[in-house]
Amino acid sequence: MEPLLGDMPLVGALSLFFLKKPLLEINWTGLTNILDIPGLNGFSDSLIQDIIYSYLVLPNRITIPLVGDIELAQLRFPMPKGVLRIHFLEAQDLEGKDKFLGGLIKGKSDPYGVLQIGNQLFQSKTVKESLHPKWNEVYEALVYEHSGQHLEIELFDEDPDKDDFLGSLMIDMTELHKEQKVDEWFDLEEVSTGKLHLKLEWLSLLSTPEKMDQVLRSVRADRSLANDGLSSALLVVYLDSAKNLPSGKKTSSDPSPYVYFTVGNKSFESKIRCKTNEPMWEEAFFFLVHNPRRQELEVEVKDDKHKCTLGNLTVPLSGLLVEEDMTFTQQFSLRNSGPSSTLKLKLTLRVLCLEKQTSAADQLSSVQVRKASVVNPTVPSQRLSASELPLPPATTTPPPLMEASTHSLHRREERREEPYGGSPIRSTSLRSTSNLSTTISNSQKHLPHKDSMASLASDISLPFATQELQQRLRQLQNGSAPSPYPLGEIQLTVRHSSQRNKLIVVVHACRNLIAFTKDGSDPFVRVYLLPDKSRTGRRKTSTIKKTLNPVYDQTFEFSVSMAELHRRTLDIAVKNGGSILSKHRGLLGKVMVDLSVEDISKGWTQWYDLTEDGNRKTVQA
Repeated sequence: MEPLLGDMPLVGALSLFFLKKPLLEINWTGLTNILDIPGLNGFSDSLIQDIIYSYLVLPNRITIPLVGDIELAQLRFPMPKGVLRIHFLEAQDLEGKDKFLGGLIKGKSDPYGVLQIGNQLFQSKTVKESLHPKWNEVYEALVYEHSGQHLEIELFDEDPDKDDFLGSLMIDMTELHKEQKVDEWFDLEEVSTGKLHLKLEWLSLLSTPEKMDQVLRSVRADRSLANDGLSSALLVVYLDSAKNLPSGKKTSSDPSPYVYFTVGNKSFESKIRCKTNEPMWEEAFFFLVHNPRRQELEVEVKDDKHKCTLGNLTVPLSGLLVEEDMTFTQQFSLRNSGPSSTLKLKLTLRVLCLEKQTSAADQLSSVQVRKASVVNPTVPSQRLSASELPLPPATTTPPPLMEASTHSLHRREERREEPYGGSPIRSTSLRSTSNLSTTISNSQKHLPHKDSMASLASDISLPFATQELQQRLRQLQNGSAPSPYPLGEIQLTVRHSSQRNKLIVVVHACRNLIAFTKDGSDPFVRVYLLPDKSRTGRRKTSTIKKTLNPVYDQTFEFSVSMAELHRRTLDIAVKNGGSILSKHRGLLGKVMVDLSVEDISKGWTQWYDLTEDGNRKTVQA
């Protein structure tokens, strides 16, 4: 709700959007049930998701003005909050997924990484036959809302058929924004071994041209080609409208114009406006620019109907450096066009600046960021391009109207000086002074290093979370063995509907849970139908605040046949909620429910004892 006003209705407009691509669960009924056929259901679901993606996932949004004098374009296409520069460096101790002689000999892996923030997706190159790969690549992504957004990273082993999962990581943008610059080794989640070395830099958008020379030196823009290398500025192009465009050369009918923008190696196309010589577009485009003192914005207006050019123009970006607020709006005359053909553009330039400089001598930051395995491993259905060209990799979703560049950093490992400021890129396991890994409470500091790095926000089926729960139980029992300590119980109803091919799970309540704080706990329940731990396979109740005896009465359904059900296991975990940074976030207990019993079609309602790993289960009447 923005902007704020001094009188009613207090806000000028409402803007609606998703921070990331939403997950949908669609159950077709009636005649549309044909869309549930395997193969067809995935196509229809992804088609619907892509439509939502193109309208409602940042930077796309729906804006509803509440008063008449609001500048709608500024609300629909706001300036990004910043640019995240991701140095995707190396990994160590990855799992060996390649096997030989029928699995008797375990080999290495061919690892690559998939990184996502918002709707920007990157894929690294594949390093062949290595458990300690070095990528040394850099990606740059626009961040529109750092609050609530995460950098999500998944590693995979490249195989001819289906790529194997090697671990994941999730980093909170809110805390990274506070840290500004981080150089860390992170333990990978959802796997038993592996860690990833990242260097992350938050670049603020400044309207001060005085900073440009300093930034150009830091990205070595004075020593490289104009169109290559790290970015020093962000160019925002707002395409408003055109007037008096010429008709097609072979006919007098109105054209169907669109605009093609190019800066260096990056290009964007506007939407097509059919049969008009005075089109209105109202679109925004974002270019990450290496050196605005040398580069130009090339604009070409084309006719989609007659396949010809309606006019062009070139705008040197250096002119923006002397404009007020580095912005100007102008009705440009088109070359090679009609005598009065014009194109209205608004151009804004912002300098990308790392405001907070850190060094190895800095004090430990008070801000701490934790990893979170909210995202479960999903092997890409279509392999992205692993090209090292400075272009965003192709995706199966509509291309976002934003810039996301990638550059390779080969041969920089041996250099004594890191070319972008900060410490050199090395293959050693030195940790930086920032705390972008795991929040470690005072009671945990005596744990071994690997245990202390375990994330409380990780997937609760992982050994890390179990170890952390055992550590908490030792504290509750003053160091004695945790196994006898009761973790409480959970009441479930489980039954299978043969007619609907659905497993129905009702989470009724929990009782006698352990308390995370003096006020109790904030429990919620997570449900998986193993072995499926995909994003769409996850079910979750609401969070009940400050209670050890929460009541949910929430129902979840899984599409599974009776024949397949006998090979599946219900994975139930009770977790303590709270913010991603809360030191009280973690596992409360687990239970694994065997579904191979014969009377599952009749169903049952029972209380289950919660344990640390879910394996020691007691069913009570």
